[in-house]
Amino acid sequence: MAGALVGGAFLSAFLQVAFDRVASREVLDYLNGRKLIDRLVQKLNIELMSAGAVLNDAENKQITDPAVKKWLDELKDAVYLADDILDEISYEALRCKLEAESTSKVMGFISTFVNSFDKRIQSELENILEQLESITKQKDVLRLEKVAAAAEVPSRPLTTSSPEEYGVFGRDKDMEAIFDMFQSDDASDNGLCVVPIVGMGGVGKTTLARHIYNDKRVEKSFDLKAWVCVSENYDYFRIAKAIFEEVTSSACEIHTINLLQNKIRENFKGKKVFIILDDVWNEKYEDSVELLKIFRCGALEIKVIVTTRSKIVASNVGTVSAYILNELSSEECWSLFEKHAFKNGSSSKFSILEEIGRQIVQKCKGLPLAAKALGGLLRFEEDPTKWTEVLKSNIWDLPTENNSIIPALRLSYHYLPSQLKRCFAYCSILPKDYEFEKEELVLLWMAEDLLQQSKGNGRMEKIGEQYFDDLVSRSLFQRSSNNNPCFVMHDLVNDLAMLIAGEFCFKLEIDESCVITRKTRHLSYVRTKYDSSKKFKVSYKAKDLRTFLGLDLSSHQRYWNKISMMMIDDL
Repeated sequence: MAGALVGGAFLSAFLQVAFDRVASREVLDYLNGRKLIDRLVQKLNIELMSAGAVLNDAENKQITDPAVKKWLDELKDAVYLADDILDEISYEALRCKLEAESTSKVMGFISTFVNSFDKRIQSELENILEQLESITKQKDVLRLEKVAAAAEVPSRPLTTSSPEEYGVFGRDKDMEAIFDMFQSDDASDNGLCVVPIVGMGGVGKTTLARHIYNDKRVEKSFDLKAWVCVSENYDYFRIAKAIFEEVTSSACEIHTINLLQNKIRENFKGKKVFIILDDVWNEKYEDSVELLKIFRCGALEIKVIVTTRSKIVASNVGTVSAYILNELSSEECWSLFEKHAFKNGSSSKFSILEEIGRQIVQKCKGLPLAAKALGGLLRFEEDPTKWTEVLKSNIWDLPTENNSIIPALRLSYHYLPSQLKRCFAYCSILPKDYEFEKEELVLLWMAEDLLQQSKGNGRMEKIGEQYFDDLVSRSLFQRSSNNNPCFVMHDLVNDLAMLIAGEFCFKLEIDESCVITRKTRHLSYVRTKYDSSKKFKVSYKAKDLRTFLGLDLSSHQRYWNKISMMMIDDL
């Protein structure tokens, strides 16, 4: 039976692990003693393999076909339920074996199983089989086919520079214009100058702000500087705390806003301060007034850049008119795409690819994020037919359906290897603007059995690192603006992951109307000092939860937590 369980069609990683559990000697002994349940498990195996045979095709088509997306969600739910049943059988088999050994029984441990467990498992197996049979019947109607998947993600050649090191394209004039705004006599309000940068998602607001933040003129002119990701969930205390941690390079243990404001005043007094507030969404005027209080605190001079998609935000916080960041020109967009798409950053030896590539760039509509994503997708791909396939993909013509996910990102996901698709979708539980380290995410993937190991391809950690590096090369992960060891997902990339994951992954966030359902399997939340049970009440609907993950938004807090754990290990 073991051979039947692991052979044949490609199955998702967590399903394969479940099959391996069932193929263990203990469980096989249990099944040999129960013919009816054994038949049900074998039938379950056949149904899972039948559905699993078209899983890769379904993952490819779901982004263009809503009916396939719905079918795939139903299949995922059924597979999760089946895996839970198989896991329970495996656990009970092992428990009874250990119980038999501890009591020195000579007879086989099978007799120790309780009949009530058999009856319940039999009933659950019958129910899930009925559900799976209904699902597998639909695959022919949807014209889903068996599509082979690679046993492992092909290694991409090493390069001397990462995509993040290619620099900024077409933004020198924008940068100089913003520096000029800082010098304007009309820009300052009692020593405070706030310059809003406004532009659509993916146009490069954060990249421009980072370029300014790292400029030598900022280093020379200011005593303190701080970079804070504000994001959609506005929290005044969190913003103030993040500013304090940035300028002091230490974790903040202050828990009242008045005391925190006083500490910020002490650090700012008599100094020149430069601050970036990245990705601000809150349009409430009263909150903007409150936010500006942080900066009216005795500093000699404070320059602030606020990046936002909203002109209302810009009007609320700006001491000068907003700087509107436009799309790149066609040639600037091509230069960015070229650096990411070709091995040495030049298309000079690939005239056919350049011709196709320039047509692809026209579809990027001047958005740097789109150019980087598609350049990363086609990097090291020298077959013109592959480039033409991307150019003529019907994904370009998909309706947006009230979401802001650009076609280039959909294409980037569409062409991911199946293994990377699952790892990427899991990342939807990460909060927007959350900074993560490679090791942290690889360990999470390992814990969820998302890494696929085959003969001779190394330790799981190495496989996970390879997956991670591939997602970086495709610009789905990018370096943090203010924390070199860390990475982030662009908020539009995070939106894509959430769209793909659907109901199965969820993050509890401040002031969010929660829609957790029974299907939710992976749940994350941002840890705060005073978390209460009320915060998690909504999670009670997730009866089959597999992940309950608490995360710290403060990179400084995570650093000190890590140091503390290292000290405990040393002890």
